[in-house]
Amino acid sequence: MNSWSFTGNLGRDAEVRYTPNGDSVVSFSVGVKSGFGERASTVWARCSMFGKRGESVAPFLIKGQLVGVSGELSVREWQDKEGQTRNSVEVRVNDLTLLGKRDDQSRSSGQNYEPAKPQPPRNQTRSTPQPVSDFDDDPPF
Repeated sequence: MNSWSFTGNLGRDAEVRYTPNGDSVVSFSVGVKSGFGERASTVWARCSMFGKRGESVAPFLIKGQLVGVSGELSVREWQDKEGQTRNSVEVRVNDLTLLGKRDDQSRSSGQNYEPAKPQPPRNQTRSTPQPVSDFDDDPPF
Protein backbone atom coordinates (compact mmCIF):
# COMPACT_ATOMS: atom_id res chain seq x y z
CA MET A 1 0.00 0.00 0.00
CA ASN A 2 1.41 3.38 -1.01
CA SER A 3 0.03 6.08 1.28
CA TRP A 4 1.62 9.18 2.77
CA SER A 5 -0.18 11.36 5.33
CA PHE A 6 1.16 14.76 6.32
CA THR A 7 0.26 18.29 7.35
CA GLY A 8 1.70 21.56 6.13
CA ASN A 9 1.01 25.01 4.74
CA LEU A 10 0.28 25.81 1.11
CA GLY A 11 3.11 27.67 -0.61
CA ARG A 12 0.81 29.36 -3.13
CA ASP A 13 -2.84 29.43 -4.20
CA ALA A 14 -4.17 26.28 -5.86
CA GLU A 15 -4.31 26.18 -9.64
CA VAL A 16 -7.20 24.59 -11.56
CA ARG A 17 -6.47 23.20 -15.02
CA TYR A 18 -8.41 20.97 -17.37
CA THR A 19 -7.36 17.93 -19.36
CA PRO A 20 -8.18 17.78 -23.10
CA ASN A 21 -11.27 15.67 -22.32
CA GLY A 22 -12.56 18.25 -19.79
CA ASP A 23 -11.58 16.66 -16.47
CA SER A 24 -10.35 19.12 -13.85
CA VAL A 25 -6.98 18.86 -12.09
CA VAL A 26 -6.27 21.00 -9.02
CA SER A 27 -2.58 21.46 -8.24
CA PHE A 28 -1.00 22.92 -5.10
CA SER A 29 2.25 22.68 -3.16
CA VAL A 30 2.48 21.92 0.55
CA GLY A 31 5.54 22.64 2.69
CA VAL A 32 6.09 19.73 5.09
CA LYS A 33 8.39 20.63 7.98
CA SER A 34 10.53 18.14 9.85
CA GLY A 35 13.15 18.42 12.54
CA PHE A 36 13.76 21.48 14.72
CA GLY A 37 16.37 24.09 15.43
CA GLU A 38 19.40 23.99 13.13
CA ARG A 39 18.26 20.64 11.77
CA ALA A 40 14.86 21.84 10.64
CA SER A 41 14.04 21.31 6.99
CA THR A 42 11.09 21.65 4.65
CA VAL A 43 10.13 19.24 1.88
CA TRP A 44 7.75 20.58 -0.77
CA ALA A 45 5.10 18.10 -1.89
CA ARG A 46 3.41 18.79 -5.23
CA CYS A 47 -0.19 17.70 -4.78
CA SER A 48 -2.88 16.95 -7.38
CA MET A 49 -6.61 16.37 -6.93
CA PHE A 50 -8.79 15.24 -9.80
CA GLY A 51 -12.47 15.82 -10.59
CA LYS A 52 -15.29 17.68 -8.88
CA ARG A 53 -13.85 17.16 -5.40
CA GLY A 54 -10.79 19.17 -6.28
CA GLU A 55 -12.80 21.85 -8.06
CA SER A 56 -15.08 22.36 -5.06
CA VAL A 57 -12.23 22.78 -2.57
CA ALA A 58 -9.93 24.86 -4.83
CA PRO A 59 -11.29 28.28 -3.71
CA PHE A 60 -10.27 27.46 -0.13
CA LEU A 61 -6.73 26.37 -1.02
CA ILE A 62 -4.95 29.69 -0.62
CA LYS A 63 -1.36 30.48 0.26
CA GLY A 64 -0.66 29.83 3.94
CA GLN A 65 -3.67 27.53 4.45
CA LEU A 66 -2.85 24.66 6.84
CA VAL A 67 -3.98 21.33 5.38
CA GLY A 68 -3.83 17.65 6.19
CA VAL A 69 -3.21 15.49 3.14
CA SER A 70 -3.23 11.76 2.53
CA GLY A 71 -2.49 10.20 -0.81
CA GLU A 72 -0.30 8.14 -3.11
CA LEU A 73 3.35 9.19 -3.06
CA SER A 74 5.72 9.20 -6.00
CA VAL A 75 9.23 10.61 -6.30
CA ARG A 76 10.18 11.85 -9.76
CA GLU A 77 13.77 12.39 -10.81
CA TRP A 78 14.61 15.11 -13.35
CA GLN A 79 17.49 17.21 -14.70
CA ASP A 80 17.66 20.97 -14.13
CA LYS A 81 19.12 23.51 -16.60
CA GLU A 82 22.64 22.98 -15.25
CA GLY A 83 22.39 19.20 -15.69
CA GLN A 84 21.99 18.50 -11.95
CA THR A 85 19.75 15.59 -10.97
CA ARG A 86 16.81 16.79 -8.87
CA ASN A 87 13.96 14.99 -7.13
CA SER A 88 10.34 16.04 -6.92
CA VAL A 89 7.89 14.68 -4.32
CA GLU A 90 4.42 14.29 -5.84
CA VAL A 91 1.19 13.19 -4.19
CA ARG A 92 -2.07 12.15 -5.79
CA VAL A 93 -4.48 13.31 -3.09
CA ASN A 94 -7.04 10.84 -1.75
CA ASP A 95 -8.08 12.82 1.33
CA LEU A 96 -7.73 16.53 2.15
CA THR A 97 -8.61 18.29 5.41
CA LEU A 98 -8.65 22.07 5.81
CA LEU A 99 -7.08 22.68 9.22
CA GLY A 100 -6.98 26.48 9.47
CA LYS A 101 -4.69 29.25 8.35
CA ARG A 102 -1.43 30.78 9.48
CA ASP A 103 -1.79 33.55 12.06
CA ASP A 104 0.15 36.03 9.92
CA GLN A 105 -1.87 35.39 6.77
CA SER A 106 -3.60 38.45 5.38
CA ARG A 107 -5.55 38.60 2.13
CA SER A 108 -7.94 41.12 0.74
CA SER A 109 -9.86 38.79 -1.57
CA GLY A 110 -12.55 38.17 1.06
CA GLN A 111 -12.46 34.45 0.31
CA ASN A 112 -10.48 33.32 3.34
CA TYR A 113 -11.43 30.08 5.01
CA GLU A 114 -11.78 30.20 8.75
CA PRO A 115 -12.87 27.14 10.66
CA ALA A 116 -15.96 27.57 12.78
CA LYS A 117 -15.22 28.44 16.38
CA PRO A 118 -17.06 26.37 18.98
CA GLN A 119 -19.91 28.29 20.57
CA PRO A 120 -20.96 27.76 24.19
CA PRO A 121 -24.37 26.13 24.63
CA ARG A 122 -27.20 28.63 24.93
CA ASN A 123 -29.76 28.79 27.72
CA GLN A 124 -27.89 26.37 29.92
CA THR A 125 -26.80 27.24 33.39
CA ARG A 126 -23.51 25.98 34.68
CA SER A 127 -23.53 24.39 38.07
CA THR A 128 -20.57 23.79 40.28
CA PRO A 129 -19.87 20.14 40.98
CA GLN A 130 -21.08 18.93 44.35
CA PRO A 131 -18.94 16.54 46.38
CA VAL A 132 -20.20 12.99 46.46
CA SER A 133 -20.66 11.83 50.03
CA ASP A 134 -22.40 8.48 49.67
CA PHE A 135 -19.20 6.40 49.61
CA ASP A 136 -18.40 4.06 52.46
CA ASP A 137 -15.08 4.54 54.17
CA ASP A 138 -14.43 0.79 54.05
CA PRO A 139 -12.80 -0.60 50.90
CA PRO A 140 -14.81 -3.36 49.17
CA PHE A 141 -12.08 -6.00 49.56
